[in-house]
Amino acid sequence: MKTPAGELLLLVPTTSYRLDDFQAAARRLGVPLVVGSDLCHRIEDAFGAQPDLIPLDYRRPERAAEQIVEAAARRPIRGIVPASDPTAVIAALAAERLGLPHNPPEAARRAANKHAMRAALRAAGVPVPEFALHDLDGDPEAAARSSPYPCVLKPLIFSASRGVIRADDPAGFVAAWRRIARLLRDTKAERRPRGEDEAHEVLVEAFVPGAEVALEGLLRGGTLEGLALFDKPDPLDGPYFEETLYVTPSRHPAALQREVERVVADGARALGLREGPVHAELRLSPAGPVVLEIAARSIGGLCSRTLRFGAGLTLEEVLVAHAVGLPLQSIRREQRASGVMMIPIPRRGILHAVRGLEAARAVPDVVDLVVTAEVGREVVPLPEGEAYLGFLFAKAESPAAVEAALREGHRRLELDIRAPLPTV
Repeated sequence: MKTPAGELLLLVPTTSYRLDDFQAAARRLGVPLVVGSDLCHRIEDAFGAQPDLIPLDYRRPERAAEQIVEAAARRPIRGIVPASDPTAVIAALAAERLGLPHNPPEAARRAANKHAMRAALRAAGVPVPEFALHDLDGDPEAAARSSPYPCVLKPLIFSASRGVIRADDPAGFVAAWRRIARLLRDTKAERRPRGEDEAHEVLVEAFVPGAEVALEGLLRGGTLEGLALFDKPDPLDGPYFEETLYVTPSRHPAALQREVERVVADGARALGLREGPVHAELRLSPAGPVVLEIAARSIGGLCSRTLRFGAGLTLEEVLVAHAVGLPLQSIRREQRASGVMMIPIPRRGILHAVRGLEAARAVPDVVDLVVTAEVGREVVPLPEGEAYLGFLFAKAESPAAVEAALREGHRRLELDIRAPLPTV
């Protein structure tokens, strides 16, 4: 396999877990890698001087794209891979200017904005929940009177279910509204690459009953190729929506799985997405699949470590190869079932210890356990929190065996989380 000339640019937020996985993928494929980041000093602190870094202004996507073009004049860039919703917009802008395969910038913007995404999908006839956008400076009681119940309130600027709260009646609606407003005030939103309006808005959508699934896919020239369909065996009914288990292959009927992929393909087309990774979340309502999200990026956290393709390719290797034009004739997931548990944080406090790690690793079919939370630091559960305790991985001959292994591994963990000492 001949390595093409030029470097791969990885756009990675400072908080991403995935830098080392992309570094390993690029190294295995023989592709030079340069990392664009908003806080390069933090990348260097975490990973040493290993990554080749380009500082970028993530708060201003147009300026970040200009910085990439300026860097490309000195060092050829062969492809760009974004690792988050905001960086997907920057990648689209920069790739367009460099003449690289890309999503249209407006399509990337639509996919990165919860409200714009739903509006575009609804206009195209793709099933989405009933929704409305509200300004948090407005009257919550008035908004509560116009809302369907049950409903779900979602701030625009967060991801990974942060700040997402279900309300079953007007009183619950007002309480959720005020809790989200307080969370936004407490968050330093000015450090996020989003607009001021988005930092004060909340999306309210009708709650959709049914199981939830996630589709991982790759767009090549506007055609969606499904890479994996994950079941989420734990019910996600609220009041908060902390994801835990992802297991693939799906155990839903084959016809329903095909319908999920068709709906996501229709949705990607409605958004205008044409190239690169897609991560979609859907509810399987009694009437059929309903789209909750279609993102122009791959799955987050360390969850991609559950996936292997062809002769052992990782998801990051697939994305690197696609971005730089290496041949990808067929991308078929391995036959064995696999899954991940995003280890939830049960309560707020200082993490003093995680015990039972070796006992959890000893569970048959458990293949890895990574604790990402730092001992001695405060851990915060959803809806205020924005991270998990860590990731537990399993592989087995069936999805049921994977699920059982993950649950047993989690059961063996003992978390020592204590209330912080009062300040004097």
